[in-house]
Amino acid sequence: MLAAMKTQRIMALSLTAALATGCYGSYGAFHAVHRWNGHATENKIANSAIHLGMWILPIYPLCLLGDFLVFNNIEFLTGTPVFR
Repeated sequence: MLAAMKTQRIMALSLTAALATGCYGSYGAFHAVHRWNGHATENKIANSAIHLGMWILPIYPLCLLGDFLVFNNIEFLTGTPVFR
């Protein structure tokens, strides 16, 4: 029982270390969606409502997660941003 818990901790720490490899990245997907939202309409109130809706629907959180897990790592490994 104790050995199983120790193994699980080691696995969790290994996974965390693999995912957090120090590649900060530019968070291009998040910034691309945020840029689009700033110019979605001519009305600032409508843009604010869209912005709030994208946090509630989790568009922004999913972009951040995709950036953290996939796109920033690709950018780190290739040296070129995925989104411009």
